[in-house]
Amino acid sequence: MTMNKSGEVISPCIKQCALDEHEVCRGCYRSITEIIGWGNKSEEQKIRILANCARRMEGLTVS
Repeated sequence: MTMNKSGEVISPCIKQCALDEHEVCRGCYRSITEIIGWGNKSEEQKIRILANCARRMEGLTVS
């Protein structure tokens, strides 16, 4: 998880947006709902979203 100097969670966006068939970004692994609502989420909610992203990424790399 990346935080800025103020201790706020930074968006995982890597500017390579492309949604898959489940409406999950192939760049940052957030769902479209998570992407749209990111700016209004609390730090705790952002941490949960990042945990979801990590699980999604892990699920794609496990073979």
